[in-house]
Amino acid sequence: MPRAARWALVLAACALLAGGGYYAWRTGFGQDSPADSLITAVAQRGDLEDTVTATGTLQPKDFVDVGTQVSGQLKKLLVDLGAIVKAGQLLAEIDPSVYQSKVDGDQAQLLNQKAQLADKQALLALAELQFTRQQNLNRENATTTDALQIAEEARNSALAQGNSIKAQIQQTESTLRGDEANLGYTKIYAPIAGTVVSQTAKQGQTLNANQQAPIVMRIADLATMTVYAQASEADVPKLHVGMDVYFTTLGGDNRRYYGKLRQISPTPTVVNNVVLYDALFDVANPNQALMTQMTAQVFFVAASAKDAVLVPLAALRPVASAGIGSGPRAAGARASSIDPRSQFANGVALLSVVGADGKVADRNVKVGVMNRVSAQIVSGLEAGERVVIGTKAPATAAPTPTGSALVPGTAKGGGR
Repeated sequence: MPRAARWALVLAACALLAGGGYYAWRTGFGQDSPADSLITAVAQRGDLEDTVTATGTLQPKDFVDVGTQVSGQLKKLLVDLGAIVKAGQLLAEIDPSVYQSKVDGDQAQLLNQKAQLADKQALLALAELQFTRQQNLNRENATTTDALQIAEEARNSALAQGNSIKAQIQQTESTLRGDEANLGYTKIYAPIAGTVVSQTAKQGQTLNANQQAPIVMRIADLATMTVYAQASEADVPKLHVGMDVYFTTLGGDNRRYYGKLRQISPTPTVVNNVVLYDALFDVANPNQALMTQMTAQVFFVAASAKDAVLVPLAALRPVASAGIGSGPRAAGARASSIDPRSQFANGVALLSVVGADGKVADRNVKVGVMNRVSAQIVSGLEAGERVVIGTKAPATAAPTPTGSALVPGTAKGGGR
């Protein structure tokens, strides 16, 4: 046999012996560790929030719809949309011609009545003198009783006529005050300081205030904005006045604005058969980056934990299911609950922990804050330990990603 053929035969025999030896070692001594068939995650420290999410819109906390109390043509509009105005600043003027003429007429009538009053007062003074003279003559028996009575009646008549004119003057003065007020209403002033956020009337437009006051513009103080968040009826019991809340806006680079829940509206709004309640909270807006009618993604913080030991929620099992293990039966048991967190409402759970030697052991732990992704372990587990979150699929099944699924350093959201 040629030398090369002999070498090839020797190499083939060595390879066959090596393969057989490896197979014998694998079957007799090289069994995989129990942990090799499990999917694990490493407990890490981080921040956790359990939040209720909602969508809301922004409105100024303080705003006034500025209208007119009198009818007429809008003669001047002195501010534009977006203008910043001060309290008491003149905003617009309505044509005052009609109202000025009424004031002028009242003033003229008042002057006439005051002149009549002066005449009646002069007649009263004369009647008083005549009555006094008749009284003196009557004491001397130098006049008749009829003459005395006539003088007394003349005095009383002059007094009554003077009082009548005084009443007419009071009525005219009242009318004058009303007409002067209407004349003043032709000038529209800013009731508060703020920004003109809308204008519904145009210069030259005729406004009719006989039925209701027409709105000329809206002035809003944009220094503080109110978020009107619509919470579903299922989430309302989880909210309470004073709880922390924050929101982000579209295109806001995920910047968060923080506040405290101020009010939950008792009257709902029904949208497509969904019952929604307005939850209101305020936020400072010093640079006016927030604008009216912006959309807000709102997060009500039901619970939170800082620098806590965190594990995936999938790693938890109810203590009563200790015999189930971490296999498919346990997964099925967890999936049967609408909200898996309800199984750990008593604050106690079971974890399967992988030791340094690769062995798996069940351990009772105390659970704190949870959301739909992660859970806080208050006691019973340290950061860096590995916990079981599932099992690998059999080799014949479709490939399943393996390795350690890390808990993010900060677990947010988990909206209810």
